[in-house]
Amino acid sequence: MPISRKEALEYHMKGRPGKIEVVPTKTVATQRDLALAYSPGVADPCREIHSNPDDVFKYTARGNLVAVITNGTAVLGLGNIGPLAAKPVMEGKGVLFKKFAGIDVFDIEIATEDPNEVIRFCELIEPTVGGINLEDIAAPACFEIERVLSEKLDIPVFHDDQHGTAIITAAALINAVEIVGKKIETVQIVFNGAGASALSTAEHLGHIGVKLDNILMCDSKGVIYEGREDLTKYKAPYAAKTSKRTLKDAMVGADVFIGLSVRGAVSKEMVRSMTTEPIIFGLANPDPEILPEEVLAVRNDAIIATGRSDYPNQVNNVLGFPFIFRGALDVRATGINRDMMLAATYALAELAREQVPDMVRGAYEDSSISFGREYLIPKPFDHRVLFHVAPAVAKAAMETGVASLELDLDDYREQLRASLGPGREVMRWMTVSARKSSAKIVFAEGHNDSVIQAAVQMAEDGICKPILLGRPPRVREKAKLLGVDVTGIEIVHAATCTERRYEFAETLFERRARRGLTLAEAQWNLYKPVYFAASMLAAGEADAMIAGIEANYAEILRPALQVIGKADGVSKVSGLYMLAFPGRELLLFADTTVNIDPGPETLRDIALQTATFARYIGMHPRVAMVSFSNFSSSSHEESRQMATAVELVREADPELEIDGEMQADTAIDASKLREVYPFTRLTGPANILVFSRLSAANVAYKLLDRLGGADVIGPVLLGMAKPVHILQRGCSVQDIINLSTVASVDWQARSNQI
Repeated sequence: MPISRKEALEYHMKGRPGKIEVVPTKTVATQRDLALAYSPGVADPCREIHSNPDDVFKYTARGNLVAVITNGTAVLGLGNIGPLAAKPVMEGKGVLFKKFAGIDVFDIEIATEDPNEVIRFCELIEPTVGGINLEDIAAPACFEIERVLSEKLDIPVFHDDQHGTAIITAAALINAVEIVGKKIETVQIVFNGAGASALSTAEHLGHIGVKLDNILMCDSKGVIYEGREDLTKYKAPYAAKTSKRTLKDAMVGADVFIGLSVRGAVSKEMVRSMTTEPIIFGLANPDPEILPEEVLAVRNDAIIATGRSDYPNQVNNVLGFPFIFRGALDVRATGINRDMMLAATYALAELAREQVPDMVRGAYEDSSISFGREYLIPKPFDHRVLFHVAPAVAKAAMETGVASLELDLDDYREQLRASLGPGREVMRWMTVSARKSSAKIVFAEGHNDSVIQAAVQMAEDGICKPILLGRPPRVREKAKLLGVDVTGIEIVHAATCTERRYEFAETLFERRARRGLTLAEAQWNLYKPVYFAASMLAAGEADAMIAGIEANYAEILRPALQVIGKADGVSKVSGLYMLAFPGRELLLFADTTVNIDPGPETLRDIALQTATFARYIGMHPRVAMVSFSNFSSSSHEESRQMATAVELVREADPELEIDGEMQADTAIDASKLREVYPFTRLTGPANILVFSRLSAANVAYKLLDRLGGADVIGPVLLGMAKPVHILQRGCSVQDIINLSTVASVDWQARSNQI
């Protein structure tokens, strides 16, 4: 997408100038806070670090801090513009580190072109940071700077201009070569450009199997060949035994072109001269050596990649450096070695072959993203890169002896998932629990695309054993079109299960005969997937049921109540949403889905059901009955109902922390509860909010979802005799996975397995 000069300048100028700021991670709101943050409180961690230097990682931000360092001698496509003009790029680098991997950055622009001064500067700041990212430093100085620093410093040092491009290009090439049915060991590769990126990429390709004899490298003077007298020690290893002297000569019969040079360096004639199914990576920025449309004008069999976001197959360094540093920092690596870089390459190549989640497709407005000629490597906004690449890098660091910490990689991967948002921390625990004993979950809408995708992913991850209701040929055909494999997943077609269908109908008739249901109606109902799924659950053929992606909530709840029924002692079922906010305890909102205008007894049931669920997931419940008044500050029927409900709950469960009625802000404000209402029975801010009406609960959670920055998980149906959970109509694959994980934990809790 074209960006105007005016837009770019305004983006950097508007509001606070630049793109970054420093934000404290601890509160500094009171005199006590100040005393803890600085003098005298700061002296204690200083003493601890002085006694044990490794404690710097415990008491400071060093372990999550990277210095991005440049002297501005080779900035993007701008050349030697100096350190001051390079600062916007370095700030941008900091933004990417933070956005994609949660890493903090100090960008440091230094006014020297002397490699020794750059080296000395980096040596002096080593105690400040956990790693150094060298950026936009011209060759050949960059090679020597990185080599010396890697030898001298005990922290990761990484020149992204060299290695970032190499790592991503190699991942794309691995997949491109496979797609065209060639072998990495035999492909003939032409490079145009012999700077830091090209030389490092050529070296890295050697590590994935490319033969040096199969590489022809060209610089501004033509082919680098044996006998050329102007070659530096860095170019000399690529001097080929060849009579070819120009890029045009080199391109004849080539399998692969990799451009790290200038716009327009490649002509249509050169492309036409390449072998069948050529691989053309024009990576010059901002404009490639040849535009994809120019390639396609003469070749319809080419696989094409560029460095641009407006074409398929963007070779973008952001797929590398944030996650390489993440893995290196988290094991406190003393460097970044070849094996760590190879691990990143292979992780990216493998990830591109996996099913692409809805949220990635949504970010790119493309529902057709799947492994193939136009999808060789993951998209930059694919959140999965974090927990694929960083653990691979960490594993390689541990295996090669440069790690100072040993991590359990499964736990580490889940921690990275959780770091993507507060809601993911909740789901991390539930996912781990679900995997311990996989529930058999029946999905009434087993023919739905999103359900099929979720089922395959959950089966692979061990979250549950899915059972899909639908015609097997139709489900398998849809799965094939979606690019997923349903082999091993049970698929059940109710219409062909005649004997079971009649048995289920008899059971339903016995249950509902005195409520107006005839046997014929029961038999007809059992042709409907929702009734059949619920009957499987009732008969013990499944452990939980999920439905609702293609129906209204009531259309699923009604059959579930008829077939499964409520749990013993429950007069009304209810629904809740879990809301996760950065830096605070999980909040449960109830009732958000079922009871429109509950009375005191129903409110009691809602509170008790929600508290029980909270205990299932390891929370200590503190319940606030929420209304528009604080402890009868406004006398109204609604506030009196809430106060009555509190007394009913206390009678039913004297140990449960509950109070109200109270306003929502009071409920979650610990200081207000303590200072203004010291008589409250809550020992801390409420983590369960029970609302007086469905409308209030529904509006509150939806506003917080859209405007309040909450991660919302649900709806969770409470009070059923067996685990039944109802999806929101049209929800995403991730929503299905989340609710299915909740259903699995629900079943485990009922079965006393957690």
